[in-house]
Amino acid sequence: MTAVSVPTPTIPRQRLAPKEIRTPDGTEQRVLLAAPRGYCAGVDRAVIAVERAIEHYGAPIYVRKEIVHNRHVVETLSERGAVFVDETDEVPEGARVVFSAHGVSPTVHAEAAERSLATIDATCPLVTKVHKEAIRFARDGFRILLVGHAGHEEVEGTMGEAPEHITLVQSPEEARTVAVPAGAKLVWISQTTLSVDETMATVDILRERFPQLQDPPSDDICYATQNRQVAVKKIAPEADLVLVVGSANSSNSVRLVEVALENGAKAAHRVDFAREVDETWFHDVATVGVTSGASVPENLVQDVLQLLADYGFHAVEEVVTAEEDLMFSLPKELRRDLKAAGRKTSNRADGADRSHDLG
Repeated sequence: MTAVSVPTPTIPRQRLAPKEIRTPDGTEQRVLLAAPRGYCAGVDRAVIAVERAIEHYGAPIYVRKEIVHNRHVVETLSERGAVFVDETDEVPEGARVVFSAHGVSPTVHAEAAERSLATIDATCPLVTKVHKEAIRFARDGFRILLVGHAGHEEVEGTMGEAPEHITLVQSPEEARTVAVPAGAKLVWISQTTLSVDETMATVDILRERFPQLQDPPSDDICYATQNRQVAVKKIAPEADLVLVVGSANSSNSVRLVEVALENGAKAAHRVDFAREVDETWFHDVATVGVTSGASVPENLVQDVLQLLADYGFHAVEEVVTAEEDLMFSLPKELRRDLKAAGRKTSNRADGADRSHDLG
């Protein structure tokens, strides 16, 4: 007889009641809500691209890797007809596949062509800019030092543009030991979603070791990544606790936790959903800072704010450090097909300016 294992049903954890949480005497409980937060233009474009592709072509629409690094977004799009795969060889020949916002290498494009796949390239234009820089610097004979994290899809895609010319540098520690050919022309570029401070610490060490090191023509770190870090730096010194809404594989979300702690927050935690917040974190807390990574829909932040209100944090002050109005056009392949079908190709009316609740 074959043994059958029956999983034990998950029982929702019983939360402590608000009256069981220690609160600071004589201090109003409040929330400092960082702005900007949440979706950036590249994420918004990529998510809309998958939604519009499903609407126009019909399900299933295959997506190589996660379209953006957020559990809720991926789960919701899966329910609507997106099929997420790790590699192009998992996509049926002749089917349609969307490349994620993080970008892919030329090898992936070639593999897709070999399988006669119809592709929609939802790579963030800011990532595409870094790819083009890598191609140009390699063509001009530079040894390229790429500041980034091994295994991240964006780094894999960028390195794939000129693998013989690129050396990955992951940290200040690696910057102290990385070897380059004697007399090499050197330039640095970076993954777009890094901590600004950590990146520049790495670059400063590289400059000390290699005085000939050249800078890229413009900053590679995404404007949205920088803006969200600046906002967290503003609220962190006043926060007893900072909550960052974002997924574990979201580089910029993870960095926001680090930035909060480095800039004075007494505690900081990352959660995907409000249900993951441990209410014991609220003991002796008067001020909670709240933000979210660049791939997080706003409704997940609102869920966290509602939980905080349930525990007495009713006063919410939005701390605005920048205004964002950038919007990217939909991928050219999708725009072409929508136009040919007489359908709207702009994403403004139902695109980058919408709340994107993905509920």
